[in-house]
Amino acid sequence: MATIDTECDRLIAEANVPGIASAVIRDARLDRYICCGVRGVQSPDPIDADTVFDAASLSKPVFAHAVLQLADQGVLPLDAPLVDYLPRYLAADERVSMITARHVLSHSTGLPNWRTADLPLKTYFRPGERFSYSGEGFLFLQRAVEAATAEKIDTLAEQLVLRPFAMTRSSFVWNWRFDPNRAHPHDDFGSPAVGGKPCEGNAASTLQTTAADYARFLLRVLDGSRLRPDTARLWLRPHIDVRHPRPQSLEPDDEDVATGVAWGLGWGLEPSEGTFFHWGNNGAFKAFTIGSVRGGDALVFFMNGASGLSIMPELLATLMPGARPSLAWLDYGRHDAPVRCLLRAACERGAAAVWQEMEAANLGTDDLLWIARVLSAAGHDKDGLWLRQRIKQREADSHQQGP
Repeated sequence: MATIDTECDRLIAEANVPGIASAVIRDARLDRYICCGVRGVQSPDPIDADTVFDAASLSKPVFAHAVLQLADQGVLPLDAPLVDYLPRYLAADERVSMITARHVLSHSTGLPNWRTADLPLKTYFRPGERFSYSGEGFLFLQRAVEAATAEKIDTLAEQLVLRPFAMTRSSFVWNWRFDPNRAHPHDDFGSPAVGGKPCEGNAASTLQTTAADYARFLLRVLDGSRLRPDTARLWLRPHIDVRHPRPQSLEPDDEDVATGVAWGLGWGLEPSEGTFFHWGNNGAFKAFTIGSVRGGDALVFFMNGASGLSIMPELLATLMPGARPSLAWLDYGRHDAPVRCLLRAACERGAAAVWQEMEAANLGTDDLLWIARVLSAAGHDKDGLWLRQRIKQREADSHQQGP
């Protein structure tokens, strides 16, 4: 029977992820670390439990813990309007004056995930009306907290969470001490990607951490450290149901579905399973964590490849069996999905030899183009070009045949 380490090695190879660092907590104690692969394909040092990764959105629960401590201290009450601390923040938008820390932590502010040319920064629905995942909300709360305390986010996190929990290799800004053992980012194809070293903290995304440090944080989540007992229960209690099949939902006519997911104050929740979770996606870095206060169990995974979340269903089925509404809702696709299996076959046998199998699988143009890009990125330029030409020919034939 294959060990979990052997399974990890197999999964990261199939998903083109150079490495993974994970921690397993059982019965409210650290059980083991599972670390496989390398920090980078161009610097093939092995990953260990102290390798520093982008935590991406696993930053949010750490910041939420700091906010809840401040609420317990009366510094920033959960239901105080944030404009009390930032009076000029989006002053032209009247609904912004209603937004509180509770709205931010439960992702019900009405703000977009991130502002873009197509989605300017404003409220798209009344705060508290429904769930829509928002990094902008966390940035708003960060600015309010910084105004209330006269401290920057990296200093606050250090004082309230990182130092008390002995997270000595974690920070919301880059620390030169991380350089000798840092993970390097890689794209969907396992090729080196552009990364960054944050010089300014962002509560939503810039935490740099390790599997060992995040495990220390999870242990404190499980035992309620540094929070009042009612607050420790409050942040893991459902505050709003997630009723649409994607994280961001700004339009009132978005599909209404039962996802099995709810949100607490900083954590996603699987109410039927009694578990809390969060995922991280900084492009070329992926992360996932899940835990159960009732069972005293928790897991965290950090991956330095953009395809990292594709192996989560299989890993969790082994390490924490049960229904996983969180993964179904996130829908990142599995490493063994037909498109990925056909990609591996094309790498081994050539695109032309696998074309009939692609046709039989009814792959769409987007999936076929993805395979072509991966082939080219992996050095199979002739196969990538052949497949692009075949896609063009198929589309031309389809247009000639008509409806």
